[in-house]
Amino acid sequence: MKLNDIKDNEGARHRRMRVGRGIGSGKGKTSGRGQKGQTSRSGVSINGFEGGQMPLHMRIPKRGFNNIFAKDYAEVNLGMIQKFIDAKKIDIKNTVDHAALKAAGLARGGKDGVRLLAKGELTTKVNFSVAGASKAAVEAVEKAGGKVEILSRTPASEKAAAKKSSAKKTEAKK
Repeated sequence: MKLNDIKDNEGARHRRMRVGRGIGSGKGKTSGRGQKGQTSRSGVSINGFEGGQMPLHMRIPKRGFNNIFAKDYAEVNLGMIQKFIDAKKIDIKNTVDHAALKAAGLARGGKDGVRLLAKGELTTKVNFSVAGASKAAVEAVEKAGGKVEILSRTPASEKAAAKKSSAKKTEAKK
């Protein structure tokens, strides 16, 4: 085999369909759009539109509830942390936090931080600084000789209330 013999498998590359190029092409004249009407013209983007009939996505009953205030935590199990420590992907000399777990590839997502869960076993002494942890996870870490520092986040409603009260105090002083 030589470099000039190399070619793609049969059917691996398809040529672009050229519409409006004569009757023999199979997509001539109206270019596969039919005759007249809204969709035969340019500038149409009517996904889900059913000609005035109530669209399917609106006819189907909706169930459940989507909490827009729910916290997004990256859940990490102690067993996985132990595996990564054994593989030397996590440095236990420093406090293990969201950034360290993210760098190791354990914590994906979690815009509100990391939450420790107790699945698996932790045998190494590790200090954690996380947004949340289950009681069993805290007990397991302390049993191994480590510590869990839970970062407190003040809700936006409490921040606003504190701001208002501080503003009232400054006005009272004047």
